[in-house]
Amino acid sequence: MKPIWIVDDDQSIRFVLEKALLRENLPTRSFTNPRDVLAALNAANDEGDDNGPQILVSDIRMPGGSGLELLEKVKEKYPSLPVIIMTAYSDLDSAVSAFQGGAFEYLPKPFDLPKAVELIRRAVEESQREEVAEERMADTPEMLGQAPAMQDVFRAIGRLSQSHVTVMITGESGSGKELVARALHKHSTRAKGPFVAINTAAIPKDLLESELFGHERGAFTGAQTMRRGRFEQADGGTLFLDEIGDMPFDLQTRLLRVLSDGHFYRVGGHSAVKTNVRVIAATHQNLEQCVKDGAFREDLYHRLNVIRLRLPALRERKEDIAMLTRHFLQQSAAQLGVEPKRISEAALVWLSNFAFPGNVRQLENMCHWVTVMAPSQMIEPKDLPPEVGVTTAVGEVFVPVLSLATTLEEYTQEHRSEAALSVAIEKHTPVAAPLLTQNKSSDWELGLEADAVALLAAGRHDVWDALTRRFESRLILAALAATRGRRIEAAQKLGIGRNTITRKIQELGLE
Repeated sequence: MKPIWIVDDDQSIRFVLEKALLRENLPTRSFTNPRDVLAALNAANDEGDDNGPQILVSDIRMPGGSGLELLEKVKEKYPSLPVIIMTAYSDLDSAVSAFQGGAFEYLPKPFDLPKAVELIRRAVEESQREEVAEERMADTPEMLGQAPAMQDVFRAIGRLSQSHVTVMITGESGSGKELVARALHKHSTRAKGPFVAINTAAIPKDLLESELFGHERGAFTGAQTMRRGRFEQADGGTLFLDEIGDMPFDLQTRLLRVLSDGHFYRVGGHSAVKTNVRVIAATHQNLEQCVKDGAFREDLYHRLNVIRLRLPALRERKEDIAMLTRHFLQQSAAQLGVEPKRISEAALVWLSNFAFPGNVRQLENMCHWVTVMAPSQMIEPKDLPPEVGVTTAVGEVFVPVLSLATTLEEYTQEHRSEAALSVAIEKHTPVAAPLLTQNKSSDWELGLEADAVALLAAGRHDVWDALTRRFESRLILAALAATRGRRIEAAQKLGIGRNTITRKIQELGLE
């Protein structure tokens, strides 16, 4: 392991940290000023020496240079190197400047030695994780995924690479259907041709025909010149029709004709236009049901559904969440021109147990959010967006909050108990790990047990009342939802009297 570099003009500080870190089997190298540190970094860089620092711990005020200036210069050359800033001058400006400069953490003097060592140990672990992550993400492909479901998608893209067959991509909104379409184009024989994408649900019905097929001059009011449509623009390449299930019924007939013989007419035109286009369609809808309902042409469905490629939702590939999160954090930082933030394992546990109704797109947006809003370089659970559910504290325990974008059923089934288990894990309660191996068919029981463990670990003395209120509230709300708010019928289904349900609704504040 590479050494920890300590920079401080105070010999006693250097001595104390060196001895404490040696007891932890962490090698050190000490400096008295920033100038010597920069010289040593340059020497290590020139010689290709692997003996550079694992992390850098620097004082903020020293003769011959400032720790903040050193931080700035180090981050220019070694952006992923964790830097811990120490100072006896614990003022707001110093703290803000340290974090803005990309510091891993800010350590005010005098510090508690065990806590300082714990912080350094955490920075070392994070540095080692980042090194592994950077190796994996070098030459990042256009799509990321290690989950078996995503490997199936990658294999399908490989098999279809030399084919001109029409492909139908299905999957929930935000799961990355356009990325799959682009990958199919990129790895096909049409890669040198254009890739043209159009979302049929985002364009008004009156304009969609012109967008797809173009129009002649004077075809309608405002058509002052001839315009080529997306089919002509994609000639020799690929046309991606997103949300094909929302295409108006009359336009489906025209699309079927183009897919049949490659000919179409511009709006207002009289001469057939020939195009050579590979069509890839995508939808989040159940097209078979749309066909049964008469909203989608059966012959067009069969024409498009030659090869079906299903893209899994993010909740079906939770093992990819950590990799995607780190990728999007790097991407967001590059777009905003700031230092990439790191994310703690505890925060990743919370993200892994979130249902992600908006799929990969929602995770990407979350990473943009924390890049801007998280106060420090290390993202902790409390820094995550509100919809993840880490924002409500009960005593010392963080409990999940029901997202507005998540139904009660999804919340209960997908991540209620698991999120509570992550709390128990953070509190180091011994029962958390075995619970994770249980069958998901009894999630609510596991969740109840995990919630009880977490509340007991926090020293709460009202666990019975707190959990009983939550249990009764959920039962009554579920019964009221099933009976569309009819209390007498809800009471009958629950097996309680109507006076009882009325009293409980009042006591629990469910009015």
